[in-house]
Amino acid sequence: MGRTMNLGKSELMATAEQAMLTRIRTGDWTDRQKIALTCRSLSDAGHDSGLAGQISVRQAHSTFLTQRLGLGFDEITDANLLLVDEDLEVLEGDGMANPANRFHSWIYRARPDVECIVHTHPLHASALSMLGVPLEVSHMDTAPLFGDCAFLAEWPGVPVGNEEGEIISTALGDKRAILLAHHGQLVVGASIEEACTLAHAIERAAQLQLLAMAAGEIQPLPTVLAEEAHDWTLLPKRVEANFGYYARRVLRRHPEVFEHESSE
Repeated sequence: MGRTMNLGKSELMATAEQAMLTRIRTGDWTDRQKIALTCRSLSDAGHDSGLAGQISVRQAHSTFLTQRLGLGFDEITDANLLLVDEDLEVLEGDGMANPANRFHSWIYRARPDVECIVHTHPLHASALSMLGVPLEVSHMDTAPLFGDCAFLAEWPGVPVGNEEGEIISTALGDKRAILLAHHGQLVVGASIEEACTLAHAIERAAQLQLLAMAAGEIQPLPTVLAEEAHDWTLLPKRVEANFGYYARRVLRRHPEVFEHESSE
């Protein structure tokens, strides 16, 4: 008999978590490269909506990296990003930031734990946002969002003012995600990898919810098991491995995403 066949689930999970730390190899990418990879990955997954949507990552001294207004997610490279301050003044790079990045500044101020913000208008999350109902997490694949997705029921208008920044950051609260009525989705992460993973997950969750609502009544997940799955799927090393998969797929499809080759 194998050595682990009599172990309990908690022991097996702890063993697996420890193994992840030493056995999972992840890429050694810069923040600029990770942003470019995230943009391309989300574009391939249907998050593109013209020039709508932004991704940003916190840098030093109340600054953040973000993409240039006028470029779609499928055009982002590690070389065409901007470094801006919280007033959206460009410190490095050419062009201007999306004025809607203003609510990113509000979120970074309110949430010192947040390192990355991804806001997009993907098809299914946007469709769900039109129904005036919160996101329902009722599938294992979307467990990272269980108990971690807020809902802003009223659309505050185009989010280019400080009012919208205050509304969105307040509605997000301490959650990692929020469904914005008549708008789209927003996720935040302790890393770019986490935010990318959650952005993929929330669109998947919205798609599943719309399909399930059309077929019948959605049945809830058992709370204790769903919370366990939430924590397990958001283990940092597991999130890094997940991001690595998205990154490799992008690099196969879009080798032009980097000016220089990745050191993965």
